[in-house]
Amino acid sequence: MFEKVLIANRGEIALRIHRACREMGIRTVAVHSTADSDAMHVRLADEAVCIGPPPSRQSYLNIPAILSAATITGADAIHPGIGFLSENAQFAGMVEEHGFTFIGPAPEHISLMGDKVAAKDAARSLNIPVVPGSDGAITNDADAMTLADGIGYPVLIKAAAGGGGKGMKVANARAEMSQALSLARAEAKANFGNDAVYMEKYLSHPRHIEIQILADAHGNVVHLGERDCSLQRRHQKVLEEAPSPALNAAQRQKVGDIATSAMRRLGYRSAGTIEFLFQDGEFYFIEMNTRLQVEHPVSEMITGIDLVREQIRVATGAPLSFRQEDITFTGHAIECRVNAENPDTFAPSPGRITDYHAPGGLGVRVDSALYSGYRVPPNYDSLIAKLIVHGSSRNECLMRLRRALEEFVIGGVDTSIPLHRRLVGASDFINGDYDIRWLEKFVAPKE
Repeated sequence: MFEKVLIANRGEIALRIHRACREMGIRTVAVHSTADSDAMHVRLADEAVCIGPPPSRQSYLNIPAILSAATITGADAIHPGIGFLSENAQFAGMVEEHGFTFIGPAPEHISLMGDKVAAKDAARSLNIPVVPGSDGAITNDADAMTLADGIGYPVLIKAAAGGGGKGMKVANARAEMSQALSLARAEAKANFGNDAVYMEKYLSHPRHIEIQILADAHGNVVHLGERDCSLQRRHQKVLEEAPSPALNAAQRQKVGDIATSAMRRLGYRSAGTIEFLFQDGEFYFIEMNTRLQVEHPVSEMITGIDLVREQIRVATGAPLSFRQEDITFTGHAIECRVNAENPDTFAPSPGRITDYHAPGGLGVRVDSALYSGYRVPPNYDSLIAKLIVHGSSRNECLMRLRRALEEFVIGGVDTSIPLHRRLVGASDFINGDYDIRWLEKFVAPKE
């Protein structure tokens, strides 16, 4: 087992990893920018190293600074957390080249799944169902129009190196194709430095269903069930739940088998998530995230499995500590992402936290690095807390969630807590009747 792990991240996820390490008897090293000198992950870690000024590129994305911090503190391994360098194959490779263990998948798997076109090709080869579309990047507009005629409109043009909804355009008819291709390429070039785009059939009312998998270096692969992440705004997840209200037992079994079988053939190692669109009883591969995800606690709550602990264990070369048949799915869990933003306009709201009271009680978990007096910096993602609630049934979970949201107090900045209070009272959400476009309509300004 590792003696010391450097956590190359910040905020609640750095704290989450620190806690798993400490429960395993592992000492931790926090890295931080000058804006995060007073952050909770810095306060609780055994050691801390300042790696640069507030801009991410000069601190949390500064690979030489992070490797230097690992060297001078004598760390054995580096956990990349979520975001920043967590899906950077070059970073993973350099970590290993410098003699540290990267707590995550092999660099080639990060690289493969980081390219949307290559990932889709890989999915096909692994017998994962994909959305009908182009086999690779679109190089000829005329061929693209012929392909779209065959698939049927509307179609979606997507950036090959994209994410977060950037570089995505819908063409509803042949007459719109040229403009959609041109706009998607320009947006892809501006955001990712790569103007390659590809095409998919546009699904009208899909759910976003993802499968959490864990794999070790010995060929063992398990899944921890699905998460329904359909409540999104601008392709950013807002609330997640497990299990999905949209799936029946047979569909759940089917998609779990698809995911584990594919990862076994790929020879994947560590935690990962395979994301699907689900519509009319069919699953369509979107992408694979080769890291821990923000919403991983809902899977932990229904299985009782510590995902970070297992991630660390398998990084040492240890086999998974359980088999698929050992995993028991119990009850229902929902996670609300709490952002420091205006709940109506979604404008960021950095500033000093004047009051902080986290809800508690049976089945309530809060993952946050906040404390009273902490200043939320304007330099990073606005996620400041995750409220995760578990109940024996979805109805009990919803009732508990309402109570927890009533108790949650974060003063000094605007937060998305009022939005979540509205959400849990919405009849469509209560009935589980929503898709990936429902939330956009729910939060749209009323005329």
